[in-house]
Amino acid sequence: MQIEIRGLEKLSFRERQAVILKESGKSFENIAKQLHISQSSVATLLTRARSKGYEIVCIIPGAELGLGGGDLDEEDSSED
Repeated sequence: MQIEIRGLEKLSFRERQAVILKESGKSFENIAKQLHISQSSVATLLTRARSKGYEIVCIIPGAELGLGGGDLDEEDSSED
C-alpha cells in the first residue's frame, strides 16, 4: 500500500512536517518531540493544515486485494 498526500503545496513547511509525521502514524507526543514544539502547537498545525484541504489517498495494488498481480487487459478494463 502506498499513501499519497495531495494538496501539500497549500501548506506551510511546518504544517507539512506535522502532516507527514501524523500520517506516518506518529503520536502528537512523538511529533512534538521531533519538531521541538508543544503538543498544542502540533494540534494547531494539524488543524490549520486540515482547514487548507489536504487529502490522503491510499493506493492499493490489485495483488494486495487478491485481484491478481498484473495489469488488466484492455478488454477486461472496458467491462463495467
